[in-house]
Amino acid sequence: MKFDMSKQQQSSGLTTLPGDMEPVMVGRRLFLRYAGAFAAGGALIASCKNAVENPTTVPAMGTTVDLGTGDTGILNYAYALEQLEAAFYTQVIASPYASMPAAEMTLLTDIRDHEIIHREFLKAALGTMAIGALVPDFSKVNFADRTSVLSTAKAFEDLGVAAYNGAGNLLKSADLLLVAGKIVSVEARHAAAIRDLLNPKSADFAGDDVVTTTTGLDVATKPAAVLPTAQPFVKTPISGANLPV
Repeated sequence: MKFDMSKQQQSSGLTTLPGDMEPVMVGRRLFLRYAGAFAAGGALIASCKNAVENPTTVPAMGTTVDLGTGDTGILNYAYALEQLEAAFYTQVIASPYASMPAAEMTLLTDIRDHEIIHREFLKAALGTMAIGALVPDFSKVNFADRTSVLSTAKAFEDLGVAAYNGAGNLLKSADLLLVAGKIVSVEARHAAAIRDLLNPKSADFAGDDVVTTTTGLDVATKPAAVLPTAQPFVKTPISGANLPV
């Protein structure tokens, strides 16, 4: 598959951040490397070229975004959550909290990069069926305060893991389920890392609040419960009314 991404196309559809911050763009080489890894496992990337040529736009404020139906709806659901996470970590790195240690800067930058790649991959896979770029609302987060930032990161990562776990059985495509499994495993690594930053060298990295002690399995939450939790951090109204249940 041939990709021809101009600078303008690379920047289209990236999450708008509060103020005049410039979003971080995923380089063409990095995106192709990620996309190629998934393409080797199936035909999921067949719509990538179409996505690049038909970038999504930011919905008008107040306009409710419907995620859609079937597997497309579930992919858009994941795409919406990845937009939120990518926007959050982009702002964290753009305005580091006070006295952020170099090791934490490196870790959070890596997480930011992963989330941006996830977002851009899902956008390309969805093609013209992708929802527009959502507008985040982080007004309740104090980006200058470590506890505020890491507590929010913990909430986002735990929610993301539970969301992927809860939506996996709603997918009909085995290829898509494989991709979701690969993404959620990365999200779980993020969650463990953030939890360890908040409470180092403790059992919190896989706490009893997210891993059931009797089964050793992580939490799984359906979209109907996840979206109301995520909505306060997104100005754009999101509807999952037509998602499979």
